[in-house]
Amino acid sequence: MDHPDQTTHFGFRDVALGDKQTLVNDVFHSVAQRYDLMNDLMSAGLHRVWKSVMINALNPPRNDRPFALLDVAGGTGDVVFRAAHAAGSGFQATVCDINSDMLAVGRERAGARHLEHQVSFVEGNAEALAFPDRSFDAYTIAFGIRNVPRIDLALGEAFRVLKPGSRFLCLEFSTVDVPGLDRLYDSFSFKVIPQLGKAVTGDADSYQYLVESIRKFPKPNAFAEMIRAAGFLRVSHQTLSGGIVALHSGWRL
Repeated sequence: MDHPDQTTHFGFRDVALGDKQTLVNDVFHSVAQRYDLMNDLMSAGLHRVWKSVMINALNPPRNDRPFALLDVAGGTGDVVFRAAHAAGSGFQATVCDINSDMLAVGRERAGARHLEHQVSFVEGNAEALAFPDRSFDAYTIAFGIRNVPRIDLALGEAFRVLKPGSRFLCLEFSTVDVPGLDRLYDSFSFKVIPQLGKAVTGDADSYQYLVESIRKFPKPNAFAEMIRAAGFLRVSHQTLSGGIVALHSGWRL
């Protein structure tokens, strides 16, 4: 049980752990309608490449074999739409997100793509998923795990809902490891991204938080240890774009 005044780092600020989810919710309610546009602007379109790498690793069956994907914190549907395009007729996906505004965007986009029969949207918390044990063939989360207040609980839930032999894939911002690029990246992140957020969504503070939260996320080796602690085996990660992001993988065996 968390003590009421227990704190966690929220960006570069200390915020009561119980308040972090509320603050995260406020961020994404604010930016839901233009979230994917901001992703394009912030990453110069590279987020599309990174997500394609994740879908290639997921490698969903291209035939009618049943395959159930759970995508967490993916409310706008970007990841599952890519997966559905790569998969066969047996593909089914559930998007679980705590933010109703993001889910509304995803449902609208699923309808426009005629994917209502393959993709469902469920409001829920990554720390306490409302799905039975061993329900899914894969679990994906892209740029969402760092916003979960208790990451260890989310990883434990991921392990619980996966079938034996299934895979956990997490795409998340990481630590730039190319000399020179790290300084350019920091300058762009702290000086340009909040101003882009202000211009596009009218909300600089939300994007200041998003930048700060990246810097506070565990480094790849430390996060890999957290994945192992949740029970996953064959844990690995690969860095992309000079370490700007990392794709983490683990298997429930």
